[in-house]
Amino acid sequence: MQIYQDFLEVEHNDNTIITLGTFDGIHLGHKEIIEAVVQKATEFGGRSLLITFSPHPRKVIPGGNKIKLLSTLSEKKKIIETFGMDNLLVIQFTKEFSQQTPEEFVDKYLINGIGVKEIVIGYDHHFGKGRGGDIEILKKKGEEIGFGVTAVPEYKIDDIIVSSTKIRKALIAGDIVNANKMLGRFYSFEGVVVPGDKRGRELGFPTANLLVENEDKLLPATGIYAAECIVEEKKHNALLSIGSRPTFHEAGEIIPEVYIIDFNKQIYNQTVRVNVVDRIRGEEKFSSAEELVKQMKNDKETGLKILKQIN
Repeated sequence: MQIYQDFLEVEHNDNTIITLGTFDGIHLGHKEIIEAVVQKATEFGGRSLLITFSPHPRKVIPGGNKIKLLSTLSEKKKIIETFGMDNLLVIQFTKEFSQQTPEEFVDKYLINGIGVKEIVIGYDHHFGKGRGGDIEILKKKGEEIGFGVTAVPEYKIDDIIVSSTKIRKALIAGDIVNANKMLGRFYSFEGVVVPGDKRGRELGFPTANLLVENEDKLLPATGIYAAECIVEEKKHNALLSIGSRPTFHEAGEIIPEVYIIDFNKQIYNQTVRVNVVDRIRGEEKFSSAEELVKQMKNDKETGLKILKQIN
């Protein structure tokens, strides 16, 4: 997949099938859109191109700067490539860029810039200043210029429309199972292994403290989770703890740490990926270290049962 950082880098080609959007999380609804683009590019013998934005537009537009990301840009690139997309254009989203009208954007960047055979978008997609652009504006432009427009309908699970907003709400509530269903894969994040207070090692459950470098990445609700940890491209069963460790700290910061089961390698400063499979329980404060260890043994047993079901 060819990745571009500017419209000017993309050679004009009128046989281009385009989709555009934030695509945060690349959930099952996004998958339908991307696959439609790739399929149409194959049918027309053209090229497929996905346009996305960095940072997330809601980080730039007033009132939305607290949004947390389901997928970082690097994660997004990796996932999009798996769908067979030919080209990815990442536009630097600025306040100035956000002030373009929908018509200005389509004329300048799509018709006269990239070139377009067909535009494929989600059923509710809006773009341009004040989110004024929609499917009807694109269809009108298409009739004038001679390109097609396809609106991909909503993707539903149990009559519920899948969306990035619903996935965020599920993660914040600790409902990782439903978040994973809507994503079509396990929710994941990456972190660098950094030194901790080594208390887990003293308790017989050595954990790797993770520094998530992108502060905008959304972590699930505090609690204990069954997880998979990928170290040096090898997958291991694990337990994930997200919390402030209230048994030993009165008001600590929220830290993700992972206990990799049957693993004893030194991995400080390495980047590992964690796939979050299911939530075992919420965060608790125990009256003693002994009570905590007893619960951790139960968590391990529960986690292994969960992980056995997916392997």
